[in-house]
Amino acid sequence: MSFFLKKPKPTTGVIAGPRDGLSTESIARFLLPASDCEFALNSVLEELQKDPWPVPADQRAARCTSTALSVAASMLGACVPGSGARIMAFIGGPSTEGQGAIVSKNLSEPIRSHKDLDKDSAPHFHKAVKFYEGLSKQLVHQGHGGGWVGIAEIKIAVERTGGLVVLAESFGHSVFKDSLKRVFQTGDYELGLSSNGIFEINCSKDVKVQGIIGPCASLEKDNQHSMISFELVVFFNLYTGCLVQKGPLSSDTVVGQGSTSAWKMCGLDKATSLCLIFEIVKKEIPDATVQPTSNQFYFQFLTYYQHSSGQMRLRVTTLSRRWVAGPGILQDLIAGFDQEAAAVVMARLVSFKMETEAEFDPIRWLDKSLIRMCARFGDYQKDSPSSFSLSPRFSIFPQFMFHLRRSQFVQVFNNSPDETAYFRMILNRENVANSVVMIQPSLISYSFHSGPEPALLDVAAIAADRILLLDAYFTVVIFHGSTIAQWRKAGYQDLPEHQAFAQLLQAPRDDGDQIIKERFPVPRLVICDQHGSQARFLLAKLNPSATYNNEAPLPGGDVIFTDDVGFEVFLDHLQRLAVQ
Repeated sequence: MSFFLKKPKPTTGVIAGPRDGLSTESIARFLLPASDCEFALNSVLEELQKDPWPVPADQRAARCTSTALSVAASMLGACVPGSGARIMAFIGGPSTEGQGAIVSKNLSEPIRSHKDLDKDSAPHFHKAVKFYEGLSKQLVHQGHGGGWVGIAEIKIAVERTGGLVVLAESFGHSVFKDSLKRVFQTGDYELGLSSNGIFEINCSKDVKVQGIIGPCASLEKDNQHSMISFELVVFFNLYTGCLVQKGPLSSDTVVGQGSTSAWKMCGLDKATSLCLIFEIVKKEIPDATVQPTSNQFYFQFLTYYQHSSGQMRLRVTTLSRRWVAGPGILQDLIAGFDQEAAAVVMARLVSFKMETEAEFDPIRWLDKSLIRMCARFGDYQKDSPSSFSLSPRFSIFPQFMFHLRRSQFVQVFNNSPDETAYFRMILNRENVANSVVMIQPSLISYSFHSGPEPALLDVAAIAADRILLLDAYFTVVIFHGSTIAQWRKAGYQDLPEHQAFAQLLQAPRDDGDQIIKERFPVPRLVICDQHGSQARFLLAKLNPSATYNNEAPLPGGDVIFTDDVGFEVFLDHLQRLAVQ
Protein backbone atom coordinates (compact mmCIF):
# COMPACT_ATOMS: atom_id res chain seq x y z
CA MET A 1 0.00 0.00 0.00
CA SER A 2 3.01 2.30 0.30
CA PHE A 3 2.71 3.44 -3.29
CA PHE A 4 -0.95 4.44 -2.92
CA LEU A 5 -0.37 6.32 0.35
CA LYS A 6 1.75 8.82 -1.54
CA LYS A 7 -1.07 9.61 -3.98
CA PRO A 8 -4.17 11.79 -3.48
CA LYS A 9 -7.38 9.79 -3.74
CA PRO A 10 -10.20 11.97 -5.14
CA THR A 11 -13.65 10.41 -4.77
CA THR A 12 -14.76 11.64 -8.19
CA GLY A 13 -13.22 12.91 -11.43
CA VAL A 14 -11.03 16.00 -11.20
CA ILE A 15 -11.57 19.09 -13.35
CA ALA A 16 -8.85 21.72 -13.50
CA GLY A 17 -9.48 24.97 -11.67
CA PRO A 18 -7.83 28.12 -10.34
CA ARG A 19 -5.16 26.06 -8.59
CA ASP A 20 -3.92 25.08 -12.05
CA GLY A 21 -4.01 28.66 -13.32
CA LEU A 22 -7.17 28.10 -15.38
CA SER A 23 -10.53 29.77 -14.94
CA THR A 24 -13.83 27.94 -15.34
CA GLU A 25 -14.58 30.08 -18.39
CA SER A 26 -11.33 29.05 -20.05
CA ILE A 27 -12.00 25.34 -19.53
CA ALA A 28 -15.61 25.70 -20.72
CA ARG A 29 -14.32 26.78 -24.13
CA PHE A 30 -13.11 23.22 -24.67
CA LEU A 31 -14.88 20.99 -22.14
CA LEU A 32 -18.59 20.92 -21.28
CA PRO A 33 -21.06 18.40 -19.85
CA ALA A 34 -22.71 16.34 -22.59
CA SER A 35 -26.10 17.84 -21.71
CA ASP A 36 -24.81 21.34 -22.52
CA CYS A 37 -23.23 20.56 -25.87
CA GLU A 38 -25.14 17.58 -27.28
CA PHE A 39 -27.03 19.64 -29.89
CA ALA A 40 -23.92 21.48 -31.07
CA LEU A 41 -21.93 18.25 -31.25
CA ASN A 42 -24.62 16.47 -33.27
CA SER A 43 -24.85 19.46 -35.61
CA VAL A 44 -21.11 19.38 -36.23
CA LEU A 45 -21.18 15.64 -36.94
CA GLU A 46 -24.14 15.97 -39.33
CA GLU A 47 -22.41 18.73 -41.27
CA LEU A 48 -19.14 16.86 -41.73
CA GLN A 49 -18.12 16.62 -45.38
CA LYS A 50 -15.25 15.22 -47.33
CA ASP A 51 -12.32 17.62 -47.45
CA PRO A 52 -12.81 19.63 -50.68
CA TRP A 53 -9.14 20.58 -50.92
CA PRO A 54 -7.78 19.06 -54.15
CA VAL A 55 -5.13 16.34 -53.88
CA PRO A 56 -2.65 16.03 -56.78
CA ALA A 57 -2.97 12.76 -58.68
CA ASP A 58 0.60 11.75 -57.82
CA GLN A 59 0.31 12.48 -54.09
CA ARG A 60 -1.46 11.23 -50.99
CA ALA A 61 -3.81 13.40 -48.98
CA ALA A 62 -2.18 15.56 -46.29
CA ARG A 63 -2.92 14.11 -42.84
CA CYS A 64 -1.36 15.48 -39.65
CA THR A 65 -2.62 12.76 -37.30
CA SER A 66 0.27 13.07 -34.86
CA THR A 67 -0.18 16.83 -34.47
CA ALA A 68 -3.91 16.43 -33.83
CA LEU A 69 -3.27 13.76 -31.18
CA SER A 70 -0.62 15.90 -29.51
CA VAL A 71 -3.01 18.87 -29.33
CA ALA A 72 -5.77 16.65 -27.91
CA ALA A 73 -3.43 15.21 -25.27
CA SER A 74 -2.28 18.68 -24.20
CA MET A 75 -5.87 19.93 -24.02
CA LEU A 76 -6.93 17.05 -21.76
CA GLY A 77 -3.83 17.56 -19.64
CA ALA A 78 -4.85 21.17 -19.04
CA CYS A 79 -8.59 20.59 -18.52
CA VAL A 80 -8.84 17.24 -16.70
CA PRO A 81 -5.47 16.50 -15.09
CA GLY A 82 -5.43 13.19 -13.26
CA SER A 83 -8.99 12.28 -14.19
CA GLY A 84 -10.20 9.57 -16.57
CA ALA A 85 -10.44 10.68 -20.19
CA ARG A 86 -10.09 9.18 -23.65
CA ILE A 87 -8.91 10.46 -27.00
CA MET A 88 -10.76 8.88 -29.92
CA ALA A 89 -9.10 9.26 -33.32
CA PHE A 90 -10.76 8.06 -36.52
CA ILE A 91 -8.04 7.66 -39.11
CA GLY A 92 -8.98 7.08 -42.74
CA GLY A 93 -5.49 6.82 -44.18
CA PRO A 94 -1.75 7.09 -43.46
CA SER A 95 -0.37 10.13 -41.67
CA THR A 96 1.78 12.14 -44.10
CA GLU A 97 2.61 15.30 -42.11
CA GLY A 98 4.17 16.00 -38.74
CA GLN A 99 6.51 14.04 -36.49
CA GLY A 100 4.30 10.94 -36.60
CA ALA A 101 4.17 10.65 -40.39
CA ILE A 102 4.52 7.06 -41.58
CA VAL A 103 4.96 7.75 -45.32
CA SER A 104 5.58 10.76 -47.54
CA LYS A 105 2.86 12.39 -49.62
CA ASN A 106 4.55 11.23 -52.81
CA LEU A 107 2.77 8.12 -54.16
CA SER A 108 6.04 6.89 -55.66
CA GLU A 109 7.08 5.94 -52.10
CA PRO A 110 5.24 2.74 -51.08
CA ILE A 111 3.93 2.35 -47.55
CA ARG A 112 6.14 0.17 -45.31
CA SER A 113 5.74 -3.62 -45.32
CA HIS A 114 7.00 -6.36 -43.01
CA LYS A 115 9.96 -6.86 -45.33
CA ASP A 116 10.87 -3.16 -45.03
CA LEU A 117 10.70 -3.34 -41.24
CA ASP A 118 12.86 -6.48 -41.17
CA LYS A 119 15.48 -4.80 -43.37
CA ASP A 120 15.22 -1.52 -41.43
CA SER A 121 14.44 0.27 -44.68
CA ALA A 122 11.26 2.08 -43.57
CA PRO A 123 12.53 5.71 -43.39
CA HIS A 124 9.71 7.09 -41.21
CA PHE A 125 9.05 4.15 -38.88
CA HIS A 126 11.49 4.74 -36.02
CA LYS A 127 10.88 8.49 -35.92
CA ALA A 128 7.11 7.94 -35.73
CA VAL A 129 7.43 5.26 -33.03
CA LYS A 130 9.66 7.58 -30.98
CA PHE A 131 7.06 10.36 -31.25
CA TYR A 132 4.20 8.10 -30.15
CA GLU A 133 6.31 6.71 -27.32
CA GLY A 134 6.73 10.27 -26.04
CA LEU A 135 3.01 10.90 -26.47
CA SER A 136 2.22 7.73 -24.50
CA LYS A 137 4.41 8.95 -21.61
CA GLN A 138 2.50 12.23 -21.58
CA LEU A 139 -0.86 10.43 -21.55
CA VAL A 140 0.25 7.99 -18.85
CA HIS A 141 1.38 10.91 -16.67
CA GLN A 142 -2.02 12.57 -17.19
CA GLY A 143 -3.94 9.32 -16.66
CA HIS A 144 -5.58 9.47 -20.09
CA GLY A 145 -6.09 6.77 -22.69
CA GLY A 146 -6.48 6.60 -26.44
CA GLY A 147 -9.01 4.69 -28.51
CA TRP A 148 -7.65 4.85 -32.03
CA VAL A 149 -8.38 3.39 -35.41
CA GLY A 150 -5.00 3.34 -37.06
CA ILE A 151 -2.06 1.35 -36.25
CA ALA A 152 1.53 -0.04 -36.37
CA GLU A 153 3.45 3.08 -35.29
CA ILE A 154 0.65 4.12 -32.90
CA LYS A 155 0.64 0.67 -31.23
CA ILE A 156 2.99 1.70 -28.45
CA ALA A 157 0.79 4.66 -27.42
CA VAL A 158 -2.44 2.66 -27.58
CA GLU A 159 -1.05 -0.28 -25.61
CA ARG A 160 0.68 1.69 -22.86
CA THR A 161 -2.42 3.80 -22.23
CA GLY A 162 -4.81 0.83 -22.29
CA GLY A 163 -6.60 2.23 -25.32
CA LEU A 164 -9.09 0.47 -27.56
CA VAL A 165 -8.38 -0.17 -31.21
CA VAL A 166 -10.54 -1.16 -34.17
CA LEU A 167 -9.34 -2.07 -37.65
CA ALA A 168 -11.97 -2.01 -40.40
CA GLU A 169 -12.10 -1.69 -44.19
CA SER A 170 -14.04 1.59 -44.05
CA PHE A 171 -16.04 3.81 -41.71
CA GLY A 172 -19.19 2.35 -43.24
CA HIS A 173 -18.24 -1.25 -42.46
CA SER A 174 -20.27 -3.03 -39.79
CA VAL A 175 -17.09 -3.93 -37.89
CA PHE A 176 -16.38 -0.24 -37.29
CA LYS A 177 -19.94 0.97 -36.73
CA ASP A 178 -20.97 -1.82 -34.36
CA SER A 179 -17.69 -1.61 -32.42
CA LEU A 180 -18.12 2.13 -31.93
CA LYS A 181 -21.65 1.57 -30.62
CA ARG A 182 -20.33 -0.99 -28.12
CA VAL A 183 -18.01 1.61 -26.56
CA PHE A 184 -21.05 3.63 -25.44
CA GLN A 185 -23.40 0.70 -24.82
CA THR A 186 -24.89 0.04 -21.40
CA GLY A 187 -26.66 -3.01 -20.02
CA ASP A 188 -25.79 -6.67 -20.53
CA TYR A 189 -23.14 -6.12 -23.20
CA GLU A 190 -21.38 -3.03 -21.90
CA LEU A 191 -17.59 -3.12 -21.86
CA GLY A 192 -17.33 -1.98 -18.24
CA LEU A 193 -14.81 0.72 -19.10
CA SER A 194 -12.80 2.14 -16.21
CA SER A 195 -9.84 4.48 -16.20
CA ASN A 196 -6.85 6.01 -14.45
CA GLY A 197 -5.84 2.77 -12.77
CA ILE A 198 -2.71 1.71 -10.91
CA PHE A 199 -1.77 -1.93 -10.51
CA GLU A 200 0.71 -2.86 -7.79
CA ILE A 201 2.00 -6.14 -6.44
CA ASN A 202 3.55 -7.33 -3.20
CA CYS A 203 5.04 -10.80 -2.92
CA SER A 204 7.53 -13.08 -1.21
CA LYS A 205 11.22 -12.32 -1.65
CA ASP A 206 11.74 -15.72 -3.31
CA VAL A 207 10.11 -14.40 -6.49
CA LYS A 208 11.08 -11.51 -8.74
CA VAL A 209 9.03 -10.00 -11.52
CA GLN A 210 10.51 -9.66 -14.99
CA GLY A 211 7.65 -7.60 -16.37
CA ILE A 212 4.15 -7.46 -17.78
CA ILE A 213 3.00 -8.06 -21.34
CA GLY A 214 -0.28 -6.21 -21.65
CA PRO A 215 -2.04 -2.82 -21.79
CA CYS A 216 -0.12 -0.90 -19.13
CA ALA A 217 2.94 1.27 -18.60
CA SER A 218 5.70 0.92 -16.03
CA LEU A 219 5.70 3.50 -13.23
CA GLU A 220 9.39 2.66 -12.70
CA LYS A 221 8.86 1.87 -9.04
CA ASP A 222 11.42 -0.64 -7.79
CA ASN A 223 11.59 -3.15 -4.95
CA GLN A 224 8.32 -4.94 -5.59
CA HIS A 225 6.42 -6.98 -8.13
CA SER A 226 3.26 -7.86 -10.09
CA MET A 227 0.65 -10.30 -11.26
CA ILE A 228 -2.77 -10.05 -12.91
CA SER A 229 -5.72 -10.54 -15.06
CA PHE A 230 -8.53 -10.61 -12.60
CA GLU A 231 -8.02 -14.31 -13.16
CA LEU A 232 -4.93 -16.10 -11.88
CA VAL A 233 -2.94 -18.36 -14.13
CA VAL A 234 -0.04 -20.63 -13.24
CA PHE A 235 2.13 -21.88 -16.04
CA PHE A 236 5.53 -23.37 -16.76
CA ASN A 237 8.26 -21.19 -18.16
CA LEU A 238 9.00 -23.51 -21.05
CA TYR A 239 12.29 -21.94 -21.98
CA THR A 240 13.84 -22.18 -18.49
CA GLY A 241 11.96 -25.12 -17.00
CA CYS A 242 11.04 -23.11 -13.88
CA LEU A 243 7.62 -22.77 -12.33
CA VAL A 244 6.48 -19.18 -12.86
CA GLN A 245 3.39 -17.09 -12.35
CA LYS A 246 1.96 -13.80 -13.48
CA GLY A 247 3.52 -11.36 -11.10
CA PRO A 248 6.23 -9.73 -8.50
CA LEU A 249 9.95 -8.07 -7.35
CA SER A 250 12.09 -6.48 -10.04
CA SER A 251 14.39 -8.84 -11.91
CA ASP A 252 17.49 -7.90 -13.85
CA THR A 253 15.88 -9.55 -16.86
CA VAL A 254 13.11 -7.35 -18.27
CA VAL A 255 10.23 -8.70 -20.35
CA GLY A 256 7.64 -6.20 -21.58
CA GLN A 257 6.98 -3.43 -19.05
CA GLY A 258 9.42 -4.24 -16.27
CA SER A 259 11.85 -2.79 -13.70
CA THR A 260 8.96 -1.91 -11.41
CA SER A 261 6.32 -3.23 -9.03
CA ALA A 262 3.62 -0.73 -10.04
CA TRP A 263 2.04 -0.06 -13.41
CA LYS A 264 -0.27 2.60 -14.77
CA MET A 265 -3.44 1.39 -16.51
CA CYS A 266 -5.02 4.50 -18.03
CA GLY A 267 -7.82 2.41 -19.53
CA LEU A 268 -9.15 -0.98 -18.43
CA ASP A 269 -12.35 -2.98 -18.71
CA LYS A 270 -13.87 -6.15 -17.31
CA ALA A 271 -11.95 -8.32 -19.80
CA THR A 272 -8.52 -6.71 -19.32
CA SER A 273 -5.90 -9.39 -18.68
CA LEU A 274 -2.22 -8.83 -17.98
CA CYS A 275 0.48 -11.47 -18.32
CA LEU A 276 3.11 -11.23 -15.59
CA ILE A 277 6.41 -13.02 -16.06
CA PHE A 278 8.27 -14.13 -12.92
CA GLU A 279 11.75 -15.29 -12.09
CA ILE A 280 12.46 -17.74 -9.28
CA VAL A 281 15.32 -16.63 -7.05
CA LYS A 282 17.91 -19.40 -7.30
CA LYS A 283 18.51 -20.85 -3.85
CA GLU A 284 17.97 -24.07 -1.97
CA ILE A 285 14.33 -24.68 -1.02
CA PRO A 286 14.16 -26.17 2.51
CA ASP A 287 12.80 -29.65 2.84
CA ALA A 288 9.04 -29.44 3.46
CA THR A 289 9.27 -32.16 6.14
CA VAL A 290 11.76 -30.11 8.17
CA GLN A 291 10.39 -26.57 7.82
CA PRO A 292 6.82 -26.75 6.54
CA THR A 293 6.12 -23.07 7.23
CA SER A 294 8.88 -21.96 4.84
CA ASN A 295 7.27 -23.90 2.01
CA GLN A 296 4.78 -21.11 1.32
CA PHE A 297 5.01 -18.00 -0.80
CA TYR A 298 2.39 -15.34 -1.40
CA PHE A 299 1.16 -12.69 -3.82
CA GLN A 300 -0.94 -9.61 -3.18
CA PHE A 301 -2.39 -7.67 -6.09
CA LEU A 302 -3.76 -4.15 -5.68
CA THR A 303 -5.78 -2.51 -8.45
CA TYR A 304 -6.78 1.10 -7.84
CA TYR A 305 -8.95 2.66 -10.54
CA GLN A 306 -11.67 5.15 -11.38
CA HIS A 307 -15.02 3.49 -12.08
CA SER A 308 -17.24 4.78 -14.88
CA SER A 309 -19.47 6.30 -12.17
CA GLY A 310 -16.56 8.53 -11.10
CA GLN A 311 -15.82 6.59 -7.90
CA MET A 312 -12.26 5.62 -7.06
CA ARG A 313 -12.11 1.92 -6.16
CA LEU A 314 -9.45 -0.38 -4.74
CA ARG A 315 -9.52 -4.12 -5.35
CA VAL A 316 -7.11 -6.32 -3.37
CA THR A 317 -6.46 -10.01 -4.01
CA THR A 318 -4.15 -12.01 -1.75
CA LEU A 319 -3.24 -15.65 -2.28
CA SER A 320 -0.73 -18.18 -1.06
CA ARG A 321 0.96 -21.01 -2.92
CA ARG A 322 3.51 -23.64 -1.93
CA TRP A 323 6.86 -24.61 -3.36
CA VAL A 324 7.22 -28.19 -4.53
CA ALA A 325 10.32 -30.28 -4.00
CA GLY A 326 11.32 -33.89 -3.63
CA PRO A 327 10.44 -37.10 -5.49
CA GLY A 328 6.85 -36.12 -6.30
CA ILE A 329 7.68 -32.75 -7.86
CA LEU A 330 6.68 -33.71 -11.41
CA GLN A 331 3.25 -34.95 -10.39
CA ASP A 332 2.63 -31.79 -8.37
CA LEU A 333 3.65 -29.61 -11.31
CA ILE A 334 1.52 -31.61 -13.74
CA ALA A 335 -1.52 -31.37 -11.47
CA GLY A 336 -1.24 -27.57 -11.42
CA PHE A 337 -0.61 -27.03 -15.12
CA ASP A 338 -3.17 -24.98 -17.08
CA GLN A 339 -2.53 -25.74 -20.75
CA GLU A 340 -4.88 -23.06 -22.07
CA ALA A 341 -3.20 -20.34 -20.00
CA ALA A 342 0.23 -21.66 -21.00
CA ALA A 343 -0.69 -21.46 -24.70
CA VAL A 344 -1.76 -17.82 -24.29
CA VAL A 345 1.44 -16.96 -22.43
CA MET A 346 3.50 -18.55 -25.20
CA ALA A 347 1.55 -16.54 -27.80
CA ARG A 348 2.22 -13.27 -25.96
CA LEU A 349 5.88 -14.13 -25.43
CA VAL A 350 6.52 -15.10 -29.04
CA SER A 351 4.76 -11.94 -30.28
CA PHE A 352 6.86 -9.80 -27.92
CA LYS A 353 10.08 -11.48 -29.02
CA MET A 354 9.24 -11.06 -32.71
CA GLU A 355 8.85 -7.31 -32.14
CA THR A 356 11.91 -6.77 -29.95
CA GLU A 357 14.59 -9.33 -30.90
CA ALA A 358 16.53 -9.11 -34.13
CA GLU A 359 16.91 -12.32 -36.15
CA PHE A 360 14.44 -14.10 -33.87
CA ASP A 361 13.08 -17.38 -35.30
CA PRO A 362 9.61 -17.86 -33.76
CA ILE A 363 8.99 -21.34 -35.18
CA ARG A 364 12.31 -22.66 -33.89
CA TRP A 365 11.73 -21.11 -30.45
CA LEU A 366 8.23 -22.58 -30.15
CA ASP A 367 9.39 -26.00 -31.32
CA LYS A 368 12.34 -26.11 -28.91
CA SER A 369 10.12 -25.06 -26.00
CA LEU A 370 7.53 -27.72 -26.84
CA ILE A 371 10.14 -30.47 -27.28
CA ARG A 372 11.76 -29.56 -23.95
CA MET A 373 8.41 -29.66 -22.17
CA CYS A 374 7.45 -33.03 -23.69
CA ALA A 375 10.84 -34.51 -22.87
CA ARG A 376 10.49 -33.48 -19.23
CA PHE A 377 6.82 -34.20 -18.55
CA GLY A 378 6.04 -36.94 -21.07
CA ASP A 379 5.85 -40.64 -20.23
CA TYR A 380 8.01 -42.71 -22.60
CA GLN A 381 10.80 -45.23 -23.07
CA LYS A 382 13.98 -43.72 -24.43
CA ASP A 383 14.30 -43.87 -28.24
CA SER A 384 10.81 -45.37 -28.55
CA PRO A 385 8.41 -42.79 -30.09
CA SER A 386 5.51 -45.26 -30.04
CA SER A 387 5.70 -45.40 -26.22
CA PHE A 388 5.29 -41.64 -25.81
CA SER A 389 2.22 -40.27 -24.00
CA LEU A 390 1.25 -37.09 -22.17
CA SER A 391 -0.89 -36.57 -19.10
CA PRO A 392 -4.41 -35.24 -19.83
CA ARG A 393 -3.23 -31.98 -18.23
CA PHE A 394 -0.74 -31.60 -21.12
CA SER A 395 -2.40 -33.52 -23.94
CA ILE A 396 -3.94 -30.56 -25.79
CA PHE A 397 -0.90 -28.28 -25.44
CA PRO A 398 0.92 -29.64 -28.55
CA GLN A 399 -2.27 -28.98 -30.53
CA PHE A 400 -2.33 -25.38 -29.30
CA MET A 401 1.31 -24.97 -30.35
CA PHE A 402 0.58 -26.44 -33.79
CA HIS A 403 -2.14 -23.85 -34.41
CA LEU A 404 -0.07 -21.04 -32.85
CA ARG A 405 2.72 -21.76 -35.36
CA ARG A 406 0.18 -21.24 -38.16
CA SER A 407 -1.61 -18.25 -36.60
CA GLN A 408 -1.61 -14.60 -37.61
CA PHE A 409 0.59 -13.83 -34.60
CA VAL A 410 3.52 -15.81 -36.02
CA GLN A 411 2.85 -15.98 -39.77
CA VAL A 412 2.90 -12.35 -40.91
CA PHE A 413 2.94 -13.15 -44.63
CA ASN A 414 -0.15 -11.73 -46.37
CA ASN A 415 -0.79 -9.32 -43.48
CA SER A 416 0.28 -5.68 -43.34
CA PRO A 417 2.25 -4.36 -40.33
CA ASP A 418 -0.97 -2.59 -39.25
CA GLU A 419 -2.95 -5.84 -39.26
CA THR A 420 -0.24 -7.70 -37.36
CA ALA A 421 -0.02 -4.92 -34.76
CA TYR A 422 -3.81 -4.99 -34.39
CA PHE A 423 -3.95 -8.76 -33.85
CA ARG A 424 -1.19 -8.62 -31.24
CA MET A 425 -2.72 -5.70 -29.36
CA ILE A 426 -6.01 -7.56 -28.98
CA LEU A 427 -4.16 -10.74 -27.90
CA ASN A 428 -2.23 -8.78 -25.26
CA ARG A 429 -5.36 -7.43 -23.56
CA GLU A 430 -7.90 -10.26 -23.79
CA ASN A 431 -8.55 -12.97 -21.21
CA VAL A 432 -7.53 -16.61 -21.58
CA ALA A 433 -10.84 -17.87 -22.99
CA ASN A 434 -10.91 -15.32 -25.81
CA SER A 435 -7.18 -15.61 -26.52
CA VAL A 436 -7.43 -19.39 -26.93
CA VAL A 437 -10.06 -18.85 -29.63
CA MET A 438 -7.60 -16.56 -31.46
CA ILE A 439 -4.96 -19.30 -31.34
CA GLN A 440 -7.19 -22.32 -32.03
CA PRO A 441 -10.61 -21.34 -33.42
CA SER A 442 -13.72 -23.27 -32.43
CA LEU A 443 -15.73 -25.17 -35.05
CA ILE A 444 -19.40 -26.18 -34.72
CA SER A 445 -21.16 -28.54 -37.14
CA TYR A 446 -24.87 -28.39 -38.11
CA SER A 447 -26.65 -31.11 -40.09
CA PHE A 448 -29.98 -32.94 -40.39
CA HIS A 449 -28.46 -35.95 -38.63
CA SER A 450 -27.59 -34.18 -35.37
CA GLY A 451 -27.95 -30.90 -33.56
CA PRO A 452 -25.10 -28.40 -33.20
CA GLU A 453 -21.99 -30.26 -32.08
CA PRO A 454 -18.26 -29.49 -31.85
CA ALA A 455 -16.22 -30.59 -34.86
CA LEU A 456 -12.50 -31.20 -35.27
CA LEU A 457 -10.63 -28.22 -36.67
CA ASP A 458 -9.72 -30.35 -39.67
CA VAL A 459 -10.48 -30.35 -43.38
CA ALA A 460 -12.19 -33.71 -42.79
CA ALA A 461 -15.00 -31.79 -41.04
CA ILE A 462 -16.19 -30.46 -44.41
CA ALA A 463 -19.12 -32.36 -45.91
CA ALA A 464 -21.58 -31.52 -48.68
CA ASP A 465 -24.64 -31.81 -46.40
CA ARG A 466 -23.18 -29.92 -43.43
CA ILE A 467 -22.98 -26.31 -42.26
CA LEU A 468 -19.92 -25.24 -40.27
CA LEU A 469 -19.66 -22.26 -37.92
CA LEU A 470 -16.06 -21.12 -37.36
CA ASP A 471 -15.27 -18.69 -34.55
CA ALA A 472 -11.76 -17.35 -35.18
CA TYR A 473 -12.34 -14.36 -32.86
CA PHE A 474 -11.59 -11.69 -35.49
CA THR A 475 -13.77 -13.46 -38.04
CA VAL A 476 -16.96 -15.52 -37.72
CA VAL A 477 -17.46 -17.80 -40.74
CA ILE A 478 -20.66 -19.63 -41.73
CA PHE A 479 -19.68 -22.25 -44.31
CA HIS A 480 -22.27 -24.14 -46.36
CA GLY A 481 -21.41 -27.52 -47.88
CA SER A 482 -21.99 -27.84 -51.63
CA THR A 483 -25.35 -29.64 -51.31
CA ILE A 484 -26.62 -27.19 -48.68
CA ALA A 485 -25.55 -24.29 -50.92
CA GLN A 486 -27.40 -25.73 -53.93
CA TRP A 487 -30.59 -26.20 -51.91
CA ARG A 488 -30.33 -22.66 -50.54
CA LYS A 489 -29.85 -21.15 -54.00
CA ALA A 490 -32.87 -23.14 -55.21
CA GLY A 491 -34.96 -21.49 -52.48
CA TYR A 492 -36.03 -24.68 -50.70
CA GLN A 493 -35.95 -22.84 -47.35
CA ASP A 494 -38.90 -20.70 -48.52
CA LEU A 495 -41.18 -23.69 -49.16
CA PRO A 496 -43.57 -24.73 -46.35
CA GLU A 497 -42.66 -28.40 -46.68
CA HIS A 498 -38.96 -27.63 -46.07
CA GLN A 499 -39.18 -25.76 -42.77
CA ALA A 500 -36.59 -28.12 -41.28
CA PHE A 501 -34.10 -26.88 -43.88
CA ALA A 502 -34.97 -23.25 -43.09
CA GLN A 503 -34.33 -23.94 -39.41
CA LEU A 504 -31.02 -25.61 -40.25
CA LEU A 505 -29.91 -22.51 -42.18
CA GLN A 506 -31.01 -20.18 -39.40
CA ALA A 507 -29.36 -22.00 -36.48
CA PRO A 508 -25.73 -21.02 -37.28
CA ARG A 509 -26.86 -17.45 -38.07
CA ASP A 510 -28.42 -17.14 -34.62
CA ASP A 511 -25.34 -18.58 -32.91
CA GLY A 512 -23.04 -16.37 -34.98
CA ASP A 513 -25.07 -13.26 -34.12
CA GLN A 514 -24.79 -14.12 -30.42
CA ILE A 515 -20.99 -14.37 -30.71
CA ILE A 516 -20.83 -11.02 -32.50
CA LYS A 517 -23.11 -9.36 -29.95
CA GLU A 518 -20.87 -10.35 -27.02
CA ARG A 519 -17.49 -9.49 -28.56
CA PHE A 520 -15.38 -6.37 -28.83
CA PRO A 521 -14.02 -5.43 -31.31
CA VAL A 522 -16.96 -6.75 -33.30
CA PRO A 523 -15.74 -9.59 -35.58
CA ARG A 524 -16.29 -9.70 -39.30
CA LEU A 525 -19.09 -12.03 -40.44
CA VAL A 526 -18.32 -14.11 -43.54
CA ILE A 527 -21.02 -16.30 -45.13
CA CYS A 528 -19.58 -18.55 -47.82
CA ASP A 529 -20.10 -21.77 -49.77
CA GLN A 530 -17.88 -24.76 -50.41
CA HIS A 531 -15.57 -24.13 -53.41
CA GLY A 532 -16.40 -20.40 -53.26
CA SER A 533 -13.72 -17.70 -53.11
CA GLN A 534 -14.44 -16.76 -49.49
CA ALA A 535 -14.16 -20.37 -48.34
CA ARG A 536 -10.49 -19.48 -47.83
CA PHE A 537 -11.43 -17.90 -44.47
CA LEU A 538 -12.32 -21.38 -43.20
CA LEU A 539 -9.71 -23.43 -45.07
CA ALA A 540 -6.84 -21.27 -43.76
CA LYS A 541 -7.66 -22.32 -40.18
CA LEU A 542 -8.17 -26.06 -40.74
CA ASN A 543 -5.61 -28.79 -40.18
CA PRO A 544 -4.49 -29.85 -43.69
CA SER A 545 -4.92 -33.59 -43.16
CA ALA A 546 -5.96 -33.90 -46.83
CA THR A 547 -3.99 -31.86 -49.37
CA TYR A 548 -3.65 -31.82 -53.11
CA ASN A 549 -0.64 -34.14 -53.03
CA ASN A 550 -1.44 -36.82 -50.46
CA GLU A 551 -4.94 -38.28 -50.63
CA ALA A 552 -8.34 -37.78 -52.20
CA PRO A 553 -11.10 -36.35 -49.98
CA LEU A 554 -14.20 -38.22 -48.97
CA PRO A 555 -17.22 -37.77 -51.27
CA GLY A 556 -18.49 -34.23 -50.71
CA GLY A 557 -15.32 -33.33 -48.80
CA ASP A 558 -12.47 -31.03 -49.69
CA VAL A 559 -8.68 -30.71 -49.83
CA ILE A 560 -6.37 -27.84 -48.91
CA PHE A 561 -3.85 -26.64 -51.47
CA THR A 562 -0.82 -26.30 -49.23
CA ASP A 563 2.58 -27.82 -48.61
CA ASP A 564 2.28 -27.35 -44.82
CA VAL A 565 2.45 -30.52 -42.75
CA GLY A 566 -0.66 -31.72 -40.95
CA PHE A 567 -1.02 -32.17 -37.21
CA GLU A 568 -0.39 -35.93 -37.41
CA VAL A 569 3.01 -35.42 -39.06
CA PHE A 570 3.82 -32.63 -36.59
CA LEU A 571 2.98 -34.92 -33.65
CA ASP A 572 5.04 -37.79 -35.06
CA HIS A 573 8.10 -35.55 -35.32
CA LEU A 574 7.49 -34.19 -31.81
CA GLN A 575 7.36 -37.68 -30.30
CA ARG A 576 10.50 -38.75 -32.14
CA LEU A 577 12.50 -35.73 -30.91
CA ALA A 578 11.14 -35.80 -27.35
CA VAL A 579 12.26 -39.38 -26.64
CA GLN A 580 15.84 -38.92 -27.85
